[in-house]
Amino acid sequence: MAAPLLDQRDLEFMLYELFDVEAMTSRTRYADHNRETFDAAISTSRVVAEKYFLPFRQKVDTHQPTFDGHKVHMIPEIKIALDAVTQAGLASPGADYELGGMQLPALVAAAAGAYLSAAASTTMGYVALTNANANLIAAHGTAEQKKKWLEPLLNGRFAGTMAMSEPGAGSTLSDLTTYAVPAEDGTYRITGNKIWISGGDHELNENIVHLVLARVKGAVKGIKGISLFIVPKFLVNDDGSLGARNDVTLAGLFHKMGGRGQTSTALNFGEKDGAVGYLVGEENRGLVYMFHMMNEARIMVGSSAAILALCGYQYSLDYAKQRPQGRLPSNKDPLSPPVNIIEHADVRRMLLAQKAYAEGAYALCLLGTKLADDEQTAPTEEERTKAHTLLDFLTPIIKTWPSEYGPKANYFAIQVLGGSGYVNEHPVEMMYRDNRLNPIHEGTTGIQSLDLLARKVPQNGLAGYTACIEAIHETIAEARGRDELDGFADELESAVGTLKEVTDFLLGSMLEKNIDLVLANSVKYLDVFGNVVIAWMWLKQGVAASKGLACASSVADENFYRGKLQAMRYFFRYELPEINAWANLLMALDDTTHSMQVDWF
Repeated sequence: MAAPLLDQRDLEFMLYELFDVEAMTSRTRYADHNRETFDAAISTSRVVAEKYFLPFRQKVDTHQPTFDGHKVHMIPEIKIALDAVTQAGLASPGADYELGGMQLPALVAAAAGAYLSAAASTTMGYVALTNANANLIAAHGTAEQKKKWLEPLLNGRFAGTMAMSEPGAGSTLSDLTTYAVPAEDGTYRITGNKIWISGGDHELNENIVHLVLARVKGAVKGIKGISLFIVPKFLVNDDGSLGARNDVTLAGLFHKMGGRGQTSTALNFGEKDGAVGYLVGEENRGLVYMFHMMNEARIMVGSSAAILALCGYQYSLDYAKQRPQGRLPSNKDPLSPPVNIIEHADVRRMLLAQKAYAEGAYALCLLGTKLADDEQTAPTEEERTKAHTLLDFLTPIIKTWPSEYGPKANYFAIQVLGGSGYVNEHPVEMMYRDNRLNPIHEGTTGIQSLDLLARKVPQNGLAGYTACIEAIHETIAEARGRDELDGFADELESAVGTLKEVTDFLLGSMLEKNIDLVLANSVKYLDVFGNVVIAWMWLKQGVAASKGLACASSVADENFYRGKLQAMRYFFRYELPEINAWANLLMALDDTTHSMQVDWF
């Protein structure tokens, strides 16, 4: 029997016990739903994933998209599978009914999408980016733009992208050179080059809608002079039909080490008369608007990393239970039968590490998903504001911790399989390659660490930072009084104390010392904060597991909850203590990297 894509019992635990998604049905938007409709959507997703994506998962990896100078070619199974997603209503299950969606809570939509991502990996990126593109237009577009673009984006006729990076700018968006010139009809003409545009060209949809950052001619330099434009591959007539081809040209494809189901493109805008673009919002506020899509994409990247880690864990766990090899050190009889490798302590260590990383990371991503829903649909303004504040603060961690530790989990999956792990007859090496893209996607780890320490922590009088610390303390208080959790609550409280001490020191140092020196080790600060947050996620799971264990009605449930508690114990024993060494380095303002000279390399 093949290994499951995901652990359904764990997904149910996350949704119904950890985050109590059924409580969302008390909100007007979700009043039509119940657990039965939630489970039906997730079950449908699993069927589509197993029927349409899983059979050609390896073929996607070995047959990359090609460009013949005129159009992109890819294996036909991709379009068939993506069409099946759309036909099943899973392309935008959280969208409004009138736009063709199921109006599901974001948590349920995420869980349904998890099965698709588990089988399809980055091939589902076409759909995910399209949704994020549509959500930005819904939030910041004019009524006319919403009418023209939203429905075809959400029903699968059109695809969407985000076009930011440029050959000479990369992550430094303030240096972008793509420019826009106003036209007499109120549109703009866009000219410039963009690279690394995921899904930038293909034949999967009738049209592709690019959201392009550009500088209006004469605008100030830097990020304050950037505007945002809707630039379609084909112009669209007033009746919704396709018009002429816009001046957007595919310059070529990049071929990555993983994620080969989704095109990565270089696009030229305005090789002739300029690509027609439609201004979103006001001029010079483009980056503010684009952050709506970027932040959604960052949660998407973290979720992708966590799901790939969960997949690798399930596969290596299944393998370890069935692969006989070796004997325990206490057994000196060479004629005795070998044991399955899961009996070896070091294999259990690697499986526990995967479980701790993957399930901790996914819990964090689902928390982010819930907060994104709460900031839109929570019943009071106070709750919505609180959710926005916490989500905005946590976004760099949601993006980074899963994308750093997800590949580590996949590394252990390969190691568990031994020699079988790095051959493509088994999928774990592909999962690792797919996952290795995530530390770079949507802002590298270094960029996220600078955002966290220099921007998110001090922002608005430490509002997000304070909200995060308060939320952690709420979980600590909830864990108190439970015998199996008291010690872990103490450890997390101590870790928070360390985090606060380091934070206070670094904030003061940024005012008094060389800012470049203070920020030289910002990644280690992100590591400290990330491990504290994941420990928080594990204590939250520990509380839910403790409650579940107290009323477990079967041996299977008892084993499940004890597995959760053991994974929590692993994280607190093996991973959380590392913050102490990192804190010492940060408090010393260690200058090892800062003082290294270019000529010494």
